[in-house]
Amino acid sequence: MVLEMKVPSPGESITEVEIAEWLVEDGDYVEKDQAIAEVDSDKATLELPAEESGIITLKAEVGDAVAVGEVVCLIDTSAAKPEGDAPKAEKAEAPKEEPKEEPKKAEPKKETYASGAPSPAAKKILDEKGIEPSSVSGSGKDGRITKDDAVKAVPSMGTPTGGNRGETRSKLSMLRRKVAERLVAAKNETAMLTTFNEVDMSAIFALRSEYKDEFKDKHNVGLGFMSFFTKAVIRALQMYPAVNSMIDGKEMISYDFCDISIAVSGPKGLMVPVIRNAENLTFRGIEAEIKRLAIRAREGEITVDEMTGGTFTITNGGVFGSMLSTPIINPPQSGILGMHNIVERPVVKDGAIAIAPVMYVALSYDHRIIDGKESVGFLVAVKEALESPAELLMDGNVKKALEL
Repeated sequence: MVLEMKVPSPGESITEVEIAEWLVEDGDYVEKDQAIAEVDSDKATLELPAEESGIITLKAEVGDAVAVGEVVCLIDTSAAKPEGDAPKAEKAEAPKEEPKEEPKKAEPKKETYASGAPSPAAKKILDEKGIEPSSVSGSGKDGRITKDDAVKAVPSMGTPTGGNRGETRSKLSMLRRKVAERLVAAKNETAMLTTFNEVDMSAIFALRSEYKDEFKDKHNVGLGFMSFFTKAVIRALQMYPAVNSMIDGKEMISYDFCDISIAVSGPKGLMVPVIRNAENLTFRGIEAEIKRLAIRAREGEITVDEMTGGTFTITNGGVFGSMLSTPIINPPQSGILGMHNIVERPVVKDGAIAIAPVMYVALSYDHRIIDGKESVGFLVAVKEALESPAELLMDGNVKKALEL
């Protein structure tokens, strides 16, 4: 029996995917549930498992865009599993012979060019510029280097010589193309502005220094900065609900829950999984959920549903060393908070100059529904909460908030 494997629907509103990579070869024997391909949708990269065991025949090539429900391969379920590894060994050996023949074809040409002597005029030009004749392809008889060849080989305007100047061209994945489209749309279709502030991280440093070991021992997860920032954002969203809204045509939709999108770096690029109802989670719950989603994103196991939705985004460029940036809104959301690196800077405390760990923060927002007063107020509320976390995020009881 020959089974037709069709592209399953990765999620709502997705009508086609792109074959990113075949993990098997045409004619291989595959086991049921074995990953046979990686497919890109406009939201995530997903693995395609074999529906049955048998010999596979591929019906699509890498880079092909295939519609949901379209046949991408056939599996002959009546085929017996080959004994041993002989078939795969033959396939592995075949390509090894091909590269050996390529240099042989090019050798006569290289010898001609290398032995082709330049004309006196050409030699003078090459000597003056320190260019080896063997690096120049001659167009004269028997590969002889002419004056014109030498002139063309001399870089103009002081361009450095001797370095590689190759280039490669590769097709953007469907996910990367969709991200690009969304970023351009966010710039073109929203009235995006960015406001900045700075945060003295001393209080959070002190809390983490005192409780991080006990927190990790009890909860098996680290006490990072993201839980503090998520808590601070939730508090600010509840104070300024317009930031927790989005435009739908001529209407503004406001939410009474906080689904916080967290930007993380995955193998296929930027992923933005969502922490659902983050307002109901404790510090431990937020840290555990961030860890779970980050691991799934980096291992390529994140699903479309886990990245769909979100009412506000937090992105941390500080992990890569960014001092300051203007993050781009994640549409259709109306706001995004950018975190940056923490640097010891001079600050004024109680009328005296002191050194403190300072982070610059940036809020990009859609001015169509968020006014300057609300955007600045929101960011100030985030700053206040981060600089007084015990009072504003933990109700004055640190151990209870950290469940210690």
